[in-house]
Amino acid sequence: MPILTIRHVTTYHYRHPVSFGEHRMMLRPRDDDDQKVLESELAITPEPSQLTWKQDIFGNHVAIARFAERASELRFASTIRVDHAPAGFRAADIEDFARSHPFAYAAKDRPSLARFIAPLSPHPKLDRWAASFLRADGCTDMRELLVDMTQTIRRTFKHVARHEKGIQDPIRTLELASGSCRDLAVLMIEALRSLGIAARFVSGYLHLADDDDDRVTGGNTHAWIQAYVPGPGWVDFDPSSGMVGNQNLVRVAVVPEPREAIPLQGSWIGAASDHLAMKVAVKVTAAAEAGPGGGARVR
Repeated sequence: MPILTIRHVTTYHYRHPVSFGEHRMMLRPRDDDDQKVLESELAITPEPSQLTWKQDIFGNHVAIARFAERASELRFASTIRVDHAPAGFRAADIEDFARSHPFAYAAKDRPSLARFIAPLSPHPKLDRWAASFLRADGCTDMRELLVDMTQTIRRTFKHVARHEKGIQDPIRTLELASGSCRDLAVLMIEALRSLGIAARFVSGYLHLADDDDDRVTGGNTHAWIQAYVPGPGWVDFDPSSGMVGNQNLVRVAVVPEPREAIPLQGSWIGAASDHLAMKVAVKVTAAAEAGPGGGARVR
């Protein structure tokens, strides 16, 4: 399995020393069946007076930093090594009852999936667009539906860098036929939920060995989706690249809504004019594959 090293540095610059409020970080990748954190290091300058770690109800790692010191620069440098196992999505892995859509999730799964099926912002136009992936009788092959929607978004929507905070309304994304990775992810989530398919937002990192697609840049923070398919469980779909499966994708957070997966957020106290800039640098590189029993310490 390939070993990916992720270096993520965020630096805030201020005109004068300011005070800092609590900062919340979601930078450490998840420990899932197909990805394991081998080593994790987080360096914060100035050093926080308190740094605590916890896991939220979805199993995402969250760090909370509190500060006593004033400074004109605040820097977060995260270095992660992840053992990553690429996995695809085979029709043969789907439970027989779910191979054709529509289907009903098993009664035992419905309570835990309910929050991932509830639409975020239902709209008839979005419902019609989602229904266009079905046959005239309202049915279709489950795998074909998921793959077709992923690749149709990649093929017919323009992937753009959008630096404004928040998520573009899915109807706006439909009308413009363009959006950022997070916008395209939310569009697909809404479309799948309108069809009764559980879907959730994923944030993390993207690695591309050969960056031959100028619409998706390697070594960056990224957003995509997972859909819950009886049999294989949660499966990754990236509508920005058309990729099906987790290849080149490192999950940090899985959530019902994007606002719950912000990588770094916090507050500072000072004059509005004190804030000069925020700079973010992300690099994802692949190393040699891990040998038997390979690994390293986790700090």
